[in-house]
Parts: sequence; C-alpha cells; structure tokens
Amino acid sequence: MADEVNAKITDSVTQVTLSTVGLAPAQAMATLYQTSSAAVAIALQNAVHAQNNQYTISNAVMVEAISLLLHSPSSSATAAAQKMDAGLAGIVARITGLEQALGGDEDKKK
Repeated sequence: MADEVNAKITDSVTQVTLSTVGLAPAQAMATLYQTSSAAVAIALQNAVHAQNNQYTISNAVMVEAISLLLHSPSSSATAAAQKMDAGLAGIVARITGLEQALGGDEDKKK
C-alpha cells in the first residue's frame, strides 16, 4: 500500500476546499438579499391587500350612511314639507287664477 497521496489529488482537493470557503460569503449574501427581497414583496402585497379591504369597507360605510340619510324620519319630514309647500303653491296659483277669472283685479284697481 502506498502511504503517499498523489500531488494532483491533493491539489484538486485543496482547490475545491478553497473554492467552497471562498464562495461561502458571496453565497450567504446572495441568500440574504433574496430572502430580504421576498419579505419586502410579501409586505407590499399585504399593504395593497389591506388598502383594498379599507376601500371596500369605506364604500360600504358610505352606502349605509346615504341609505340612513335617505330613509331617516327627518328626511321623510323634509320631503313631506316640500310636498306640502308645492301643494300650497299650486292652491295659491289656482286661487289667483280664479280671482282673475271672476274679476278680482277690480279690487286692486280701487
């Protein structure tokens, strides 16, 4: 048995070891950058998703608020008052027309 190792084999093993040790820091940094960028991308996706949810909630709140305004008793009272005002204006116009037809303008001339 030979106790000596061929110099070419020793040189080859040394080169592989140095190559592995020499590339380790670069590989570690590459892994760090890749995982950091993936974490940032997920954080941005979460932010967009949260913004979308907030937009949906704000739209639902706005629709509900408008619905409450349109169907509240105070808005019904306002609508009823406006209808009464319009009805009274129509009655006044009819009375004025009747007065003119009956000669009510003569009282104004005196």
